[in-house]
Amino acid sequence: MTYALLDSGAGRKLEQVGEWIVSRTSAQAFWKPRLDAKAWARAHAIHHRSEKGGGHWEMRVAVPERWPVEIEGVRLLAKLTPFGHLGLFAEHAAHWSWLRETIEVARKARPVEVLNLFAYTGGATLACAQAGAAVCHVDAAKGIVDWARDDAKLNGLEDRPIRWIVDDCEAFLKREARRGHRYQGLILDPPSFGRSGRGKVWKIEERLPDLIALCAEVLDAAPLFILLSCHSDRFSPLVLENLLAERFERPGAVVSGEMAVHESGGGRPLPSGVFTRWAPPMAR
Repeated sequence: MTYALLDSGAGRKLEQVGEWIVSRTSAQAFWKPRLDAKAWARAHAIHHRSEKGGGHWEMRVAVPERWPVEIEGVRLLAKLTPFGHLGLFAEHAAHWSWLRETIEVARKARPVEVLNLFAYTGGATLACAQAGAAVCHVDAAKGIVDWARDDAKLNGLEDRPIRWIVDDCEAFLKREARRGHRYQGLILDPPSFGRSGRGKVWKIEERLPDLIALCAEVLDAAPLFILLSCHSDRFSPLVLENLLAERFERPGAVVSGEMAVHESGGGRPLPSGVFTRWAPPMAR
């Protein structure tokens, strides 16, 4: 079963996630819903956000603990988490076909190894693996990396060359730089705020410039692509472009914009973060 954004508005979004319908908060959906109240009442689970963070799900039927859903050729295990996350970010799926195509073309001439930082449950990792790349998947949360490994099995990719790393991304980059390890592709989707397993606090406005500098040290001399995205209100596509330009002064094509999920049937786009991506002229 696939994913679809059924409707949005009044600060919420209504989603078909495989065979289940869920309703969640969507802070940027200021407009009015297109569907009527009866359609929204079909939701099997409704997430209510807490003022202190997190929240809870109002269950109208017995939704399973995890279930499969397919997005852009990648199968993922969805789960209702207390924070309202599902284990998938549909707005990223628009990049996956580009990643596959870019890697498939490049692999005709050379092997491709991709570094995916803050890799979460692995949608981009799996898309790259499907195209034949070796992937290093890094996330600080062991439970999330285990979830990504389960997603790999769901796609029949458990035997592909994927390194599953549970670590702080900055610490990992420093070690890779000392080892002289280089990657042809780089994907990073840093959170606005977070804590590593060692209690280290991450704030994107403070740490992202240094993180990009570390990424430059592990990028191949002839890189294939860089894909940077985030969901912080303080960062626009131009901010991400300028941050990359500080460290990656190479000729190529830059594409930037808002990530969005379109309502089914060609409906409105729901903004869901920003991105910038770079590729050499022949790989764009």
